[in-house]
This record gives sequence, structure tokens and C-alpha cells, in this order.
Amino acid sequence: MTSDSESVPNSVAPEGGSGDIGGDSGPLAGLRIVEVSGYVAAPLCGMTLAQLGAEVIRVEPIGGAPDRARLPHSETGTSLYWTGLNKGKRSIEVDLSTAAGRALVVDLVAECGVLLTNSERHLRFDELRARRPDVIHAVLTGRRDGGPAVDYTVNAATGFPTVTGPEDGRAPVNHLLPAWDVAAGLYLTVGLLAAERRRRLTAQAQQVRIALEDVALATAGNLGYLAEAQLSSTPRDKSGNYVYGTFGRDFTTADGRRVMVVALTTAQWRELVRVTGIHEALTALAGSLGADFDAEEDRYRHRRVLAALLDEWFEARTHDEVTTVLGNTRVLWSTYRSFRDLAADEARILRESPVMAPLDQPGVGPHLAPGSPLVINGRQAPPQAAPAVGEHTEETLCAQLRMSESDLRQLTDKAVVGNQRRSEPTPR
Repeated sequence: MTSDSESVPNSVAPEGGSGDIGGDSGPLAGLRIVEVSGYVAAPLCGMTLAQLGAEVIRVEPIGGAPDRARLPHSETGTSLYWTGLNKGKRSIEVDLSTAAGRALVVDLVAECGVLLTNSERHLRFDELRARRPDVIHAVLTGRRDGGPAVDYTVNAATGFPTVTGPEDGRAPVNHLLPAWDVAAGLYLTVGLLAAERRRRLTAQAQQVRIALEDVALATAGNLGYLAEAQLSSTPRDKSGNYVYGTFGRDFTTADGRRVMVVALTTAQWRELVRVTGIHEALTALAGSLGADFDAEEDRYRHRRVLAALLDEWFEARTHDEVTTVLGNTRVLWSTYRSFRDLAADEARILRESPVMAPLDQPGVGPHLAPGSPLVINGRQAPPQAAPAVGEHTEETLCAQLRMSESDLRQLTDKAVVGNQRRSEPTPR
């Protein structure tokens, strides 16, 4: 057994991962990961690790992964979705449907030591462990039994859409945000890093598995929703834009803008009452209802009548007047903005955010893109371009597997690997 500060022989690569928090001294510099995945959760895990300095090699089928074409697109047809979730990675093209292609990727995993995937069709843990006794196998599945599922089907089965949407709505309402994909990707990141630490201690193979449906169930349980459903005879209703369990709702200003306001604590509630001048009306209301509005439960129970009291104050003031007043309080609030509002130059939000930085992505062009939101030792990793299809095939196979140009040419001729020249991005 090794100490925690020692590395297992050949368990990490030489310094110089693709992240840039401190350059080669990034926290995961030297960790090499082979990623065979698609869509959101597993690619998000890989990108998160790449932003921390790991070298992430994404294996794609000849011509590119199916999610490379997913909307939205740039004017040139490049997927903004794909480039957003695969920044800072390397890309190689390999036909995993061929025995030679599978053998090639098994060799690459054996060399790098870590496989991140959302498919066990071609690369199985036992086979990889036979080739490398300390391999890490991190797997995302839809269902626990390995069956297929995506964020949207998992979400439909968990109850969240039935309590989302307008209060008078009867139909379930889906959420635009693929919350379970995002949560699962970040859970998988934690699991993979925990496995890597365990490998350093034991020099043994590690397998990490996570299912989208388990992430959704765990979250519903952790937030108390499932316990409530089991223990209470009253079903949860749709709350519209009210915040469940406390006081919060959107309000419209005199000039038609909308502001979300939340008073979580008693102190925040009292400040909201003070600046809006509803104290006298509120006192009378509390007496007639027998309510204590310093109690969060009563504020939620009587949320509609409280919101009606506040509506008049907001409707009599412009957005600028409202935000000036609220800006001098501890009340939680924000103006509603569209994605276009966020991207508008006059908003300056993107330009002033430390997480955003200029990126010239081939096929997309110059724009502001996010790096890692993590701040480590006062530094954040800036965004790096996502790779073109197979951009690093020749470089990776020659460097990692010590493959000769002749060997590579034979694999290319047999369409086991992609032709890098064909895969290079078209100059803009």
C-alpha cells in the first residue's frame, strides 16, 4: 500500500494536463482520462476534470459523435451545445464497432488508467482490469439496472413536473434545465476523484457507477419531498412563481419589468415590510387572520394575501426605483432577464463576470465563454476551445501508444481511425 502522497506507478501521466489553473501545476495535472460518452452528464464530468488540469481524451466515432450536431448552432452550423460541453478536451476518431478499434481504445485506457463513459457496450470493467490492475472505470447509466433513460424521462417519473408551472395548471410542466444531467455529471466527477484517491492508497482497480434515476430520487428525498409524500395526506400543489415554504414571488413594476423577491429570514421579511410601508396593513391583517408573519410558515400559508399587499407598492414604482430601494436592504431580489438580455453588451454582466473570458472557437468565432466556476488559490481556469472531430488522433496515438506513422496509416486506410486531415476545421 502506498501513502496518500505517493503515486501508484504509472497511475498518472507526466505533468501537463489541458487545464490552466496554475498551468502545469493545476490540481489535476498529470491525470489522464479516456472519455467515451455523449450528450450532457458524462461530457460535463470530463470537462470539469479538464478545467482542473486533467488531460481528457474524448473518443468519437468516425465523423464525430451524434451530439456534435445538436442545437443550438452557430451561423456555420457548428453545435454551440457540443462546443460548450467539451471545452479543453482532446478528440480522437475510432470505430469502436470494429475489433481493431476496440483493442486500440482498450490499449489507450490501459495506458491512461481511467475510463469515463456512459456506455458499457464495448469497454467492460473486467476486460479493462485484466489489462490494467489499477484501472478506474467511471460509468453513468440511465437506470440503475443499466437500462436507458435521459434527464427528461427521469424527471417525468419523479414528480417534479406535477408541481411545476402555473398554480391553476393541470398538465405537468417540464423544466428547461436538465437538472439531473448536471447533478449526475458533478456527482460522477466527485466519485471519479474519490476513486483516484482510493487507487493511490491501494493500487487497486476502482469502479464508480451512477444512475440518473438515482440522482433524481436522492435529490427528491434529500429535499424532503418524498418524506412529505409518504407521511402527509395532503398532496403538494403547484406554486407558480411562489417559493415553496417561505415568502417569495415575482412582482411587476410600473414600467412593465419583473423582479423576483425572496425574504427567507425574519430580518429580510421585516426589511421588506419597512421599505414598502405595509406595516400598518400587515398588523391589521395578522390580527384578522390570527397569524404571526414573523413565522416563515405563516408567511407561506398566507403568501397570496401578502403578495397582494405588496403588489401595489411595486406597481407604483419603476424598475429603477424598485431596484434602488431593494439594493439598500438585505432582501434577496433579482431582475428577470432573458438569455439575450444577459448577452447584451449594455448589460455588461458577461463582460464583468470573472468566470467569463474571450474564446475564439473554430466554427463559432469569438465570444465570451465560461471557464471553471471553481476558484482555487485565487485563480480560475479560463475557457479553452473544444476540439474538432479527431483533431488529436495522430498526436495521441503516437504519443500514448508509441504508434508509428506506418501503423497509423494502416488503421486509417482500414477506417479503424479517422483521417486527421479530413477532420481538421475549415479555416474561417
